[in-house]
Amino acid sequence: MEIAITVAMTPQRLIGYNNRIPWHQPADLQRFKKLTMGHPIVMGRKTFESLPGFLPGRQHIVLTRDKHYDRRGCFIATSWEQVADATRDSTTVFVIGGAEVYRYALPIAKRMYMTIVQVRLAGDVYFPAWQRSDWQEMTREFRAKDEHNKFDMEFVQYRRVPQ
Repeated sequence: MEIAITVAMTPQRLIGYNNRIPWHQPADLQRFKKLTMGHPIVMGRKTFESLPGFLPGRQHIVLTRDKHYDRRGCFIATSWEQVADATRDSTTVFVIGGAEVYRYALPIAKRMYMTIVQVRLAGDVYFPAWQRSDWQEMTREFRAKDEHNKFDMEFVQYRRVPQ
C-alpha cells in the first residue's frame, strides 16, 4: 500500500479557516475527485465533519483520538495500524487532511499531490512544514484563473526521494 497526500494550499501553506477551505476552486475539486476516486481516503474528524456529505466511490476512514466517535458509513480508526488493516487490499490510500493527519502522514507518504492556490488569505490551519529535499518534483501544471476559478493555481506532484 502506498500513502499519498493530496492537499490544496496557498504558498504560505494555509489550508483552512474556521474548519472550511477558504476558497472555492472547481478545477481543484475535479482534480481531487479524479485522483481519489476508487481509493480509500483518510482524514481527521474535523475534516470529515467539514465535508458536504459522503464523497461517492471512496471508502471514508476517519482517524481520531476519540475512541467513542461513531459515524455510520465510515471506518473509524484510532491508530495508523487500524488504517493499514482496513486498507490492506488497496494499492493507494489518500490522506486528505487536516493538519494533524498530514503531520502524521508526511514521514510515511510516498507521493504528494499539491494544489498551490495563488492567493494570500487569513486562516487558522496550515499544512505542516516539510523538507523539500526529501521530495522530487515530478510534474507541475499551471492553471489560470477563469470565470469558475477565482485564483491561479499550480498542480504539483512530488514523489519521495529514495533513501
